[in-house]
Amino acid sequence: MRRIDDKWRPPVGLVVAAILLTVMALPLAGLLSSRFFESQLAGGAGPGPVSRSAVAAAAVVLGATLLIGFVFVRAITRPMHELMERTTRIAAGDAAAIRPLAHHGTREMAELSEAFLDMARKLQTRSDTIRTFATHVSHELKTPLTAIQGAAELLRDAGDEMDPATRARFQDNIVADAERLNRLVQRLIELARAESAGVTEETTSLRETLGRLKPPGGLAVKVTAGTDVRFRMSPENGAILLSNLADNSARHGSSRFELTANHHEGTVMIVASDDGTGIPPDDRDRIFAPFFTTRRDSGGTGLGLGIVAALLKAHQGTIRLAGAERGATFVIEIPSA
Repeated sequence: MRRIDDKWRPPVGLVVAAILLTVMALPLAGLLSSRFFESQLAGGAGPGPVSRSAVAAAAVVLGATLLIGFVFVRAITRPMHELMERTTRIAAGDAAAIRPLAHHGTREMAELSEAFLDMARKLQTRSDTIRTFATHVSHELKTPLTAIQGAAELLRDAGDEMDPATRARFQDNIVADAERLNRLVQRLIELARAESAGVTEETTSLRETLGRLKPPGGLAVKVTAGTDVRFRMSPENGAILLSNLADNSARHGSSRFELTANHHEGTVMIVASDDGTGIPPDDRDRIFAPFFTTRRDSGGTGLGLGIVAALLKAHQGTIRLAGAERGATFVIEIPSA
């Protein structure tokens, strides 16, 4: 967890101990003032010394009382009220309220506010992600639905006046857009499963996953090394992982998709390379973002690499785009069996 700053703050136990010691000092101050008062009376002193002793004792009591109030307000009450005020502002959607408190008081209060603000940041990030995701999904669904509706209305309104060739073209468009919708829904289901997948005790290898893989037509898939190296993922998820990578390669004009695997210190590194058109430099930082695609006209949903990244993250793995003279090369690291 990120520390807000490095200033020293007393632990709450020290503050409470100071308050208790001050409270315990009050009876002592009263006892001392009483002893002074009795000794002055017994000695037959005038009112002057008695008054000075009483004033001194009262000053001690008043000072201790003010000290208790100051320490309590400074260390506990003020940061607590500020945190409550921040909570109200954050709940109302004020993103500017997600910042360190001006005063933290005790070390425990600083850690509490830090944990709370860290949670608020994560919730804000997740809320933004959901909002962006919903916008992309609605857009992706609206486009084929609008095309299907338009073609169906034209077929209905034209009736028998539409020539067979035009009718067949509209019908083919409806089928193609319906297939696009089905593919998008399937990708969304895979993305949801990938994000909710947890670390598993199941293991698999490239040999097992390729047995479940259905590569796109015209794409030759080959394992050049590490066929039986086992990594921590179920065979079903392994097939989803490789199928999305293979589909991405096919959409970029690849005819060859090669895989290698090797084991090193508890991690399996899988390298997937192809001979396609590659990834343009301007797109390298965005390719794993959901719905980003440069092949939407040919049916791309922009979810394939997003599913791969989410699936690997759920299995404590990573993926990155490596440099390549031709095509694209992805490097995957995932815990070994």
